[in-house]
Amino acid sequence: MRSSQRLVVALASAGCTWPHEDWPPPDDPYVSGVLSVSPPYDGLAETTADVVVLHCEDPAVSFPGLLEVLRTRGVPALVVSPRRDTEAVVEVFRAGAGYLVEGDHCPAMMSSAVVAATVGHTYLSPSACDALREGAGRMAATDDAMQRLRALLSPREQQIMELLSTGLGARQIGQRLRLSEKTVRNNLSNIYAKLDARSGTDAVLRWLGTTPVLRT
Repeated sequence: MRSSQRLVVALASAGCTWPHEDWPPPDDPYVSGVLSVSPPYDGLAETTADVVVLHCEDPAVSFPGLLEVLRTRGVPALVVSPRRDTEAVVEVFRAGAGYLVEGDHCPAMMSSAVVAATVGHTYLSPSACDALREGAGRMAATDDAMQRLRALLSPREQQIMELLSTGLGARQIGQRLRLSEKTVRNNLSNIYAKLDARSGTDAVLRWLGTTPVLRT
């Protein structure tokens, strides 16, 4: 995130009516304005957007094409969709994008999610988080390899992973557990090594059992 300027957001709307006509408000402390881009989103190459928000009915249809464009620019993404099933949420989350279920968030949460994306935090609205954890819980409960993977972590590391998987960042986790942010980040580095994870998103997917783990 640019330290001295508010963010510019590119709104990629795939045939849906934007649910927040009043967002961002003129006095939003984080977002200066929104630019509209349409499929196939070639116009993104000419924008100075800091974050891209995709509003669509079905991410499985609309997100892959946008993702290909974003990979060439390195711009973070956030998906807003009425779908709240595990499959939809997991696929978006696996790609490193945040997910807000339509009707499950307010304009203030939208701004928070946009800011979080710029610092590498994958933001989930409550329903999206519930969908991810519900489906993952069913899978992990009968997966011996998943249980062995979780057993690699200390009790403190398990606490941190539980909070990370609810969408909290290092600072918020530290506040919950009364730890410094540096301590949490050190723990996260150890966790990533133990889970053979490349990022926080990858670690959460492994922790929840929604990505393959090595069979031992």
